Amino acid sequence: MSKSALKKHLQSLTKEQLIEIVLETYDNIKPAKEYFEYYLNPNDKEMYFKFKAIIVNEFYPKGKYAEPKTRFSVAKKAISDYRSLKPSPELLGDLMFTLAEMSCKFTYDYGDMWEQYYNSAYTNFKNALIYLQKNNLLDNFKLRCLDCVRYASPCGYGFAGDISEIYYEYYE
Repeated sequence: MSKSALKKHLQSLTKEQLIEIVLETYDNIKPAKEYFEYYLNPNDKEMYFKFKAIIVNEFYPKGKYAEPKTRFSVAKKAISDYRSLKPSPELLGDLMFTLAEMSCKFTYDYGDMWEQYYNSAYTNFKNALIYLQKNNLLDNFKLRCLDCVRYASPCGYGFAGDISEIYYEYYE
């Protein structure tokens, strides 16, 4: 169904029918419930911390026997879900950079990773810097970016050079 067809159908409904559809959606679809709760009571910080915890948990899970999963897909979905709420550029940029930072720190802490891991880490670092530059936020992240260069320094597959190169592209 197209958006225009949906709009036409919704316009034909009564106010009570529309309210019933919204309430049914709220009850049955978790992302819709989160959206409505955020829409009615926008709390950027609370949602930011929720999605940040998802990202951090992929690399540094809590719990005595918890193992890191390093699923970039899960972390990127958290960013995408947060982005859909239309948060402040500062918090979205921070969340995007958190993924880059965690992936660099993880390889520093645990040693060499596989090539696809490094490719994903590099791509997310670059995407975060592009977003930060677009929103005039680079100055706020310079020290954290420099930490990523340091974290990448002992890594293989050319990762250290790639991270360093992209850093200097944006900061020098």
